[in-house]
Amino acid sequence: MFDKNNDQRLQVWSEFRKTLETAKDPIQDVIDLYSQAPIVSIHTDPWDETVWPTPWELIQENQYCEFCIVLAICYSLQLTDRFSEKNFEIHIVIDNKNSTYNYLLYVDKTLIGYPIGVEHYAKSQPDELAIKKKYRMPKLQ
Repeated sequence: MFDKNNDQRLQVWSEFRKTLETAKDPIQDVIDLYSQAPIVSIHTDPWDETVWPTPWELIQENQYCEFCIVLAICYSLQLTDRFSEKNFEIHIVIDNKNSTYNYLLYVDKTLIGYPIGVEHYAKSQPDELAIKKKYRMPKLQ
């Protein structure tokens, strides 16, 4: 998807979201997709939600920092019927073991993370992570 032009990316992304409706493990599928995204060091300020790109801007810009990966996973799930009624929150956390910031996505009570470039999928937040900021994501239409 990421090596295509904008119109093609939008089409592939739309088709991909349709597959999530019946996928055996849609969360892992969306994690797998964005693990292939072109990574940049900093693209979006995670502390200022007023500058966050919309889902379509994110696809158009096609540059993903660690925070944008979590944002893209969130948007991809939110824009499905299967997940449209779920609650989404993005947490900025600090890892007290190594003093690094990480970005976590909660889909109801399921935790999806992208710490230090490695995706994980767990039921609870690790004890060494301290929440610095929470964003409740608005419903998308």
